[in-house]
Order: sequence, then C-alpha cells, then structure tokens
Amino acid sequence: MIDQLTASGAFDFFSTSTWTIVRNLAILLVAVFWLAVAVWVYKDARRRIEDPWLVAMATLIGLVPPFIGALVYLLLRPPDYLEEVRERELEIRAMEDRLATRNLHCPVCRAPVEATFLVCPVCTTKLKQACVNCKAPLEALWQICPYCATPIEPASTLELPPLPAPRRERRRASE
Repeated sequence: MIDQLTASGAFDFFSTSTWTIVRNLAILLVAVFWLAVAVWVYKDARRRIEDPWLVAMATLIGLVPPFIGALVYLLLRPPDYLEEVRERELEIRAMEDRLATRNLHCPVCRAPVEATFLVCPVCTTKLKQACVNCKAPLEALWQICPYCATPIEPASTLELPPLPAPRRERRRASE
C-alpha cells in the first residue's frame, strides 16, 4: 500500500506543470549548451585549419554526436593556431636570413672580415688558402677549386699565430 502511495505521489509530481517547466528548461539548457559547443568547435577550427571543407567537417563532427563529437575534435585538432604557425615560419625565415648574412670575424683578433679575404687585414692571420692556378680563396674542406678545377694539395691547413701566454706565466717570466 505504501508503494502504491509513493508511486502515485511520484506520478502526480511528474504530471504537474512545475515538472513540465523544469523539464523544458533543462532541455533548452542542454540544447543551448550543445549549440554553444558546436559554435566553439567552428571558431576553434577556423583558427587552426586553413581548408574550409575541413573546418566544415570538424564542425559537423563537433555537432552531430552531441558532446562526444567535441571531445573527438579536441583529440584530433591541430595543436597550433594558424597565426602561431605563420609567426614561427617568419621567425625561422628571419633567422635563416641572419645566418646567411652573418658577419664573419677573424678567429684570432675578432676583426670583421669578408668571406673572400685570404688574410686578416688587422692581425695578418691566414684565413684561407689561395688556389695555385686562379688565386681564388678556397674553403678548408674543398678537394678541388670550383673556379678552375685545379686539385687542391692535401696539406692545406691554416697557419694560426701562436696564442699569447696566460697571465700567470707572463708574471712569472717577468719576475
């Protein structure tokens, strides 16, 4: 008998207008949240994906299986925004340009030198070997002159002047 009263009381509650309002508000809230998640997926996909068809597919995946599609999109979306990718590419290009036009320095006196210099004009350190045939500057690892095709002698090491003695040894030598 108590079960019948409880069941009829619960049935009476679910048939009231209050329950209908609460149910309709809950359904509206879920629908609004579902559409908000779909809009978020669309906006996020536009920031991360260039192809409009892929943006549409990502939005559809975020919309069709309610709430689960957004989780799937979160797992599969590109990690970076398009702006970040473009900025990174610009930074890399700028670094490459800086490296290509970097200033060369003498290994001994650190004076600025050009890539075509054979000798440092400040300290007269030999920087590169000259080709015996065309006198063009040669890189240390080259086996043949690229300008006149003359083979390079294997004993083409750069001669650097001896390093100055450390300060302690100079003091001892002067005492």
